[in-house]
Amino acid sequence: MNINERHEFITRQLEAKGQVSVTELSTLLNVSEVTIRKDLSILEKNNLLYRAHGKAIKLSPYINDRDVNVKEHQYPAEKTAIAKRAVRLIEPNDSIIIASGTTVQYFAREINTDETGGRLTVITSALNVASVLSANRDIEVIQLGGLVRSTSLSAVGCDAERQLENFAGSKLFIGVDGLDPEYGLSTTNLLEANLNRVMISAAEKIIVLCDSSKFGRRGFSRICSVDDVDQIITDSGIPAHVLEALEQRGIEVTIVHP
Repeated sequence: MNINERHEFITRQLEAKGQVSVTELSTLLNVSEVTIRKDLSILEKNNLLYRAHGKAIKLSPYINDRDVNVKEHQYPAEKTAIAKRAVRLIEPNDSIIIASGTTVQYFAREINTDETGGRLTVITSALNVASVLSANRDIEVIQLGGLVRSTSLSAVGCDAERQLENFAGSKLFIGVDGLDPEYGLSTTNLLEANLNRVMISAAEKIIVLCDSSKFGRRGFSRICSVDDVDQIITDSGIPAHVLEALEQRGIEVTIVHP
């Protein structure tokens, strides 16, 4: 293969697998690893991949904190479809925990106690979620207190963590900034990750609400392993290799079609 053909082959491999090692590419293309590293360097300069130690990744897995008002307008159709599916998991007279994030905010907007049946108790760290749900007289909202993060409109810190020690929920509905089968669930803030871990320990079932743009991404702070998750609700854009990796680990993946 000439250089252009090699580059096309590499990008096709990344589309199919999400990442590929230098050694694997060297074997497949029958060229030296030095040649492969030069190819990857060129492709990275053209923003076609991200180079990591000994491998190439489809895009940079690392993400920065973004304002909730910006994230709210990203992937609205996907988040709405995910939210509508998640609401079906609420049972009559349920007690649930809702973490922070824009996807769980969409989820809160879809909760209708006339459809779920009975009263509902919600423990949440998210101010926007509490604001939406408190308008419904059949929903008792317990707002966790603490340091309010302006970018996520959520309370974090030791006060919120101590409050959760007195509660237990049947289910935790949690959004994430990144979900990687190897790295796990992550967010961009350390205090948020600490609170999320306490939420996980306080719930019987962990349900991740996550649009497909979050797969293969990594935030600064790791929350937990994917093995700690019971169910993931996402959209049809989930990469095939990620879906396969999650299902191989026994995680229930529910796919919605916006």
